Amino acid sequence: MRGDIFKAENMAQPPTQAGMSLQHSKCVKYAVNGEVLARQGAMVAFRGNLQFEVKSQGVGNFLKRAVTGEGVSLMAVRGQGEVWFASGAADCFILDLEPNDALSINGRNVICFDPSLRYDIQMVRGAGMFGGGLFNCVFTGQGRLAIVSEGAPIVIPVSPQAPVCVDTDAVVGWSSSLQTTIQKNQSLKSMLRGGSGELFQLALQGQGFVIVQPSEGKPAPAQASSGGGLLGNVLGG
Repeated sequence: MRGDIFKAENMAQPPTQAGMSLQHSKCVKYAVNGEVLARQGAMVAFRGNLQFEVKSQGVGNFLKRAVTGEGVSLMAVRGQGEVWFASGAADCFILDLEPNDALSINGRNVICFDPSLRYDIQMVRGAGMFGGGLFNCVFTGQGRLAIVSEGAPIVIPVSPQAPVCVDTDAVVGWSSSLQTTIQKNQSLKSMLRGGSGELFQLALQGQGFVIVQPSEGKPAPAQASSGGGLLGNVLGG
């Protein structure tokens, strides 16, 4: 059989080393020799001797989920083999974290990560109890993290001289060293989304960067604490 679908860039190749790589711009491949952690539902294919199970995330994060009402849906993939992850044909990117790095990421944008990374559910500083609280996942340690963006992302440098404001529904993540506050901008009401736009933005100050996607994300399933974007999105939902 012949056809463009059988082009080399579409064909799965044997892994050359263990770990994470891009199959292509819409899919992450992980050659497992031990364990990888991923968002439940992100697996699209696998081969080899692999076991899948719900990942226990410790008492601390369990209690935070109980307070915030958020469901953290992670799975552990263990064994030897290959597994492919994707999320709604969104664009995939791999980030390399060094020991001194700390990255705050919206849970809906996490797809998989090395077990060497540590993460913690945290309330966004400066958000108070806005809308029930804004919660993100902060990754630290050394390892690789795969994230998705609905469309090509915009990475905006943040400096003390040039703070940045972002839509809470479009933000993917930011340097966790940045200072965050919720800003209300009444003057934007008539200009955003045909007059029905958000009055609140996340303001970031300090030295670092923020990642924004050109989309406000897919609506989260209706539940007591959900609200789209950062609100109601901590590693899943």
